[in-house]
Amino acid sequence: MHGNAFEPIQLPDWVWDRDESREILKKRDVAGLFNLAVKYAGASQVRLSAATGIAQGRISQLMRGQRQVTDLEVYERIAAGLGLPDHARMLLGLAPLDIASSTGDHGDEHQEQAEELSARIEAAAAIDSTMVMILNTDTNNLRLLDRRLGSAAIADKMRAQISQIERAQRHAVRPGIRAQLAHVLAQTESLAGWQAINTGALNDAWNHYENAKAAAREADDPAVIAHVCAEQAYVLMDLGQPAQATEVLQYVQAVYRDRIPARLRSWLSAAEAEAAAILGDEATCRAALDQASALLPSGHSDPDMPYLSLDIHHLARWRGNCLVRFGDPGTIEDLRSALAGMDGTYNRAEAALRCDLGHALLALGDPEAAQPHIQRAKHLATMTGSRRQRKRIDELSRRLTRALR
Repeated sequence: MHGNAFEPIQLPDWVWDRDESREILKKRDVAGLFNLAVKYAGASQVRLSAATGIAQGRISQLMRGQRQVTDLEVYERIAAGLGLPDHARMLLGLAPLDIASSTGDHGDEHQEQAEELSARIEAAAAIDSTMVMILNTDTNNLRLLDRRLGSAAIADKMRAQISQIERAQRHAVRPGIRAQLAHVLAQTESLAGWQAINTGALNDAWNHYENAKAAAREADDPAVIAHVCAEQAYVLMDLGQPAQATEVLQYVQAVYRDRIPARLRSWLSAAEAEAAAILGDEATCRAALDQASALLPSGHSDPDMPYLSLDIHHLARWRGNCLVRFGDPGTIEDLRSALAGMDGTYNRAEAALRCDLGHALLALGDPEAAQPHIQRAKHLATMTGSRRQRKRIDELSRRLTRALR
């Protein structure tokens, strides 16, 4: 019997003692928890939504594995909505409600938890610098796949990579290994944050960056901290808060200017220029772009910063992206130069560049020249799953249709 939408969900106590249920709880498998509620309490998605305060659409996505829960507060709501007993709450990583008798009738729970913790610490002890290097290589490979294929194609691999590094870092004892793992975790969470921005999942992006900042601080690497904080500013830009993004970027520059490499300082200046362009502040935008050019060293990247690719071609693309907002005719040459210098592996970046070029050509009154760039941008954005770019491309496509009539 399914019951009405507001009837409390109550699973039989024995459900939480089954091995299957315990594994679901230990893994924090939200889809598995909801499926238990469907199977043993006849709960519908509407009823799950009412019990947990999670929108029905998101309940559906969680059950299909299309979304993940990262906030502790959401886990608390799920535990309350499904009526989890204290021993089940503890397996889920939550505090018991009855502190006086936290284990209820499960007196061996603490011993089991201690054994599990010992096993995880022992497993983490096997990780050495070579293992960390392998994990770092795996993250770099995911970064390359993301540039070519987009985040949707590697979503499962990203989640598994973050989970593996996070578990190892959380249970590592040796300070040196902990710091190395934190360094890799910060880069991996930051990559996940950028992917979330491109799919329009801004709350997920913000949470990934918060996790990345915490890891970067434990790694005590100023360059990683500065890069993560600055990338998080793009969440603010996409939320329509470029002034706050500018404040973040200026703070990062002021605090870390003397402790980070020139290439990263150049990147920070270009990011500040983009925020200024969104604000319509042309003078500040141009000054920041000039500073970025002056700071940019030769070469494509630095070995110590695999997460940052910035050369003269990338900066030309960035310059075009900023100045196209002000109708600068010189933008077209900047963008064509950047397109000629691309190596063909940055599909999402190429989509953005062709968007800018199509935009500039439309502004110049040449829709025929703009059309192939907009079409190519649409193809690449679809291939990489970038909703962020598709929104802009759709608007340019409407303008192109009107111009060609």
